[in-house]
Amino acid sequence: MASGIQELAGMIRSIPDFPKKGIDFKDITTLLQDGPAFKQVVDHFAERYADKAVDAVVAVEARGFIFGGALACRLDAGFIPVRKKGKLPYKTYEATYDLEYGTETIAVHQDALKPGQNVVVLDDLLATGGTIKAVLDLMNRFGANVVEVAFLIELTFLKGRDRLESYPVYSAIEL
Repeated sequence: MASGIQELAGMIRSIPDFPKKGIDFKDITTLLQDGPAFKQVVDHFAERYADKAVDAVVAVEARGFIFGGALACRLDAGFIPVRKKGKLPYKTYEATYDLEYGTETIAVHQDALKPGQNVVVLDDLLATGGTIKAVLDLMNRFGANVVEVAFLIELTFLKGRDRLESYPVYSAIEL
């Protein structure tokens, strides 16, 4: 196992032309299948937010759920899933956005948060920032206090961070 979190970048596999030509997909399953590496990532985020009074971890379907649920458990915080439209059974707020290879609509339950709750928004990867910008728009509907927007991986060359400039942003691994 690598000693530093950035060193875990070597465990992330690149898949060219997935899900469409021109996209270099970052596959985290190669990191997840290594128990100590997976634990290192969760520990890293848990240490970062241990003293931040986080009420809930908001994570994005599907790969964000992997880290979001584990982190929420470690922080004794709630877990708020943000899912694709039509996947949540109760009344939802929705946001539509563009991503690098199409358009998507995400949703969150209308009763997921109360105004002023402290949340960490967590996803596996920051690319162009479209998905997380939509999540942040949903958080604003609740009046949530976004402690930080966090990612395991940031593809810095895509400058997705620029779309999130009014929020604190943290990436554990920059590629």
